[in-house]
Amino acid sequence: MDVIDRAERYLQLHGRLIDRLRFEALFRGGPPERVLDVLRCYQNADGGFGNALEPDLRGAGSQPEPVEVAFWILDELDAFDSPMVAAACDYLARVSAPDGGVPFVLPSVRDTLHAPWWETPDSPPGSLVPTASIAGLLHKHGSTHPWLAAATDFCWSRIAALEEMDPYEARAIVTFLDLVPHRDRAEAEFARLREAILATVAFDVHETGHVHFPLDFAPEPLRLPLFTQDVLDDHLTAYMDTRFDDDKWGVNWLIWTPVVEHEWGGYLAVHRLKTLRAYGRLPEFCR
Repeated sequence: MDVIDRAERYLQLHGRLIDRLRFEALFRGGPPERVLDVLRCYQNADGGFGNALEPDLRGAGSQPEPVEVAFWILDELDAFDSPMVAAACDYLARVSAPDGGVPFVLPSVRDTLHAPWWETPDSPPGSLVPTASIAGLLHKHGSTHPWLAAATDFCWSRIAALEEMDPYEARAIVTFLDLVPHRDRAEAEFARLREAILATVAFDVHETGHVHFPLDFAPEPLRLPLFTQDVLDDHLTAYMDTRFDDDKWGVNWLIWTPVVEHEWGGYLAVHRLKTLRAYGRLPEFCR
């Protein structure tokens, strides 16, 4: 079996409905409308997303990070004209901190089941995770929602103050700087922070533990010169060789409840195939 067939089998055995439908839409010619139908079930009346769309947040209530997950799915389907986007931006505007960014997680998380790293003070400040990635995706699709201006200002201010960062911040910064339309400013900040970003990357394809590899930062070709082609090729080859024969495939962080290894595994399976196709390792249409 090739990598697409192996991933399909893995998804049939382990994946959520939304990830199986994403696979069908992206690689088997299935209707994207079915993905959107399921995604709407994760969106709450307040416009935010919850209901374990981000598998480590098990609660039904809305949180900022699941909005990012939803936006990546809408991005892959080129569906940013969906009413879900404006409703989610309205939600982000309501929960943003006074600094203009959305918090990493809201205090309401305390009332739900969640992974232990989802912790927050009573009045959390804005965070680049997930504000920067969400803002970058909105810029990519030409959004004019009023929330975006304040969020963009927040991102520029927070990025300008950074000298070092953790991998999740680095990934959000790369997304923002790669997609924001202000190219001179983005390239100047990238040049200043490039070495700090690279310091968060695991380059050895065999490294284990909770690490972040080059293709986590560049799941599709970047405008920013972050990685050389030989580095990308090594990791793309590793992706092509993925067997998808492990129940816990792809999840290299704490499995704090059994269901998340399957939910994340299915999400990551589709993500890996998307990356291979973005770099020309898979045909545009697969049957």
